[in-house]
Amino acid sequence: MLSMANYAVAVALLMIGLFIVITSGNLVKKVIGLIILQSSVFVMYISIAYVQGGSAPVLSENLERYVNPLPHVLILTAIVVGVSTTALALALVVRIRESFGSIEEDEIRQSVDDG
Repeated sequence: MLSMANYAVAVALLMIGLFIVITSGNLVKKVIGLIILQSSVFVMYISIAYVQGGSAPVLSENLERYVNPLPHVLILTAIVVGVSTTALALALVVRIRESFGSIEEDEIRQSVDDG
């Protein structure tokens, strides 16, 4: 049962992030929800790539099981891309705040409709 804890954490993070994105009207909270959702994908992907009893892919005579390093490298790349897109999203939120005077979705829609 303990071996499934990673998957439970990933699903919990996914649900929390999705809940924040759907229910929040604040743009910064939406970005935070997307970050949490993205973290759940990272946890799930690394959990799937884990090999019980595996070792680093270094040639040795007494090792039989190796862990594929590709998923871990892809997650490192995804983390870098995630940080970049988060910075861009927050920069857009700042520009929206300067243009509309608010970061609340309802107030921005009302401002656009009044126009």
